[in-house]
Amino acid sequence: QVQLVESGGGSVQPGGSLRLSCALSGTRAGISAMGWFRQAPGKQRELVATITDGGIINYADSVKGRFTISRDYAKNTLYLQMGSLKSEDTAVYYCKGVIFRREYWGQGTQVTVSS
Repeated sequence: QVQLVESGGGSVQPGGSLRLSCALSGTRAGISAMGWFRQAPGKQRELVATITDGGIINYADSVKGRFTISRDYAKNTLYLQMGSLKSEDTAVYYCKGVIFRREYWGQGTQVTVSS
């Protein structure tokens, strides 16, 4: 059974940093892409960053230069290093995997940026 479990969320002051992790279990094969999405209260879920199995990376314009997506193949884990955090980064962050052409989502982790 494929599962994605996020961790690393929390509360941080503006300008601070956090690192999110997404542990994938149940498979090491068939992963064509993984990514991070977020949903703020009253807003639609939006793309933050994605990485394909070939290493192609895409970022939302709002996080370019501040966030870094990476993947540890040995640990089967996806990361999102977030820096220079702003209040508008406050959201629930979700991990997504496209595995054997199916979409899988984690349960989400809350990130709150506030002074």
